[in-house]
Amino acid sequence: MQQVSSFRNADEGRLYLVPTPIGNLDDMTFRAVKTLRDVDLIAAEDTRHTQQLLNHFDIHTPQISFHEHNTESRIPELMAKLRDGMQIAQCSDAGMPSISDPGKELVAAATAASIPVVPLPGPNAGLTALIASGLVPQPFYFFGFLERKHQQQAATLTTLKNRPETMIFYEAPHRLVKTLAVMTEVLGGERPVVIARELTKRYEEFTRGTLAEVHEYFKNHQIKGEFVIIIQGNEHPEEDNDNQQGTPMEQIDRAIADGLTTNAAIKLVAKQNGLNRQKLYKQYHHI
Repeated sequence: MQQVSSFRNADEGRLYLVPTPIGNLDDMTFRAVKTLRDVDLIAAEDTRHTQQLLNHFDIHTPQISFHEHNTESRIPELMAKLRDGMQIAQCSDAGMPSISDPGKELVAAATAASIPVVPLPGPNAGLTALIASGLVPQPFYFFGFLERKHQQQAATLTTLKNRPETMIFYEAPHRLVKTLAVMTEVLGGERPVVIARELTKRYEEFTRGTLAEVHEYFKNHQIKGEFVIIIQGNEHPEEDNDNQQGTPMEQIDRAIADGLTTNAAIKLVAKQNGLNRQKLYKQYHHI
């Protein structure tokens, strides 16, 4: 058992998780601005992007890059600074750190070392879209970005098609139409869906309809911006709901049978069950 107070000792190192606006800079909180000013260092997903935010709020704290391509090498460096008593803020380009963005590995390392991790509340694209969608807001299931390949998307969506919760996905503009096509194919064209575009920005827009309708619409219209896809849960799930039956090992085997590679199946099952992917990999391969 471990219990760590966020503010137990003013002289110790501390990791702050600072959400940043998903579009409208007015969504930056007073506390977030103050934190970025007061810390010793900002670990940013893209220092150039974050510098624009810092300039806007007249913040002069030094930055260091921390993104998906340098996570492994950067964490030991950041952990050493935290152990030396440095106050570090970690932020991604937009929204919450660790939610479809860098951060979770650093948080895991800090918590394992009993270093206080202080989360700040703030913008999140998935929840922002959900509460305005008109669909049942809870319970919900957050997935984030699907895999890019058609076969992997279809296999993943097959494992999700019986979930009764409202489902939240993210997608990039250049992949939206193809992803909607796979969703229509696997989940059914009559499934209600809401597509949120450019949240909090000038061209914020919600498109509501069935999967078949919105797929047809976006096939014939110019697509710009970042997208959140909110899909109504299955109100009449099949009795053989794979997501609620079997051990993680059995779920991996079914995902592989549905077309996923072994590694992709392990990643999916780990995400669905809140398990450590590396540990699950070792268990599956009996390492």
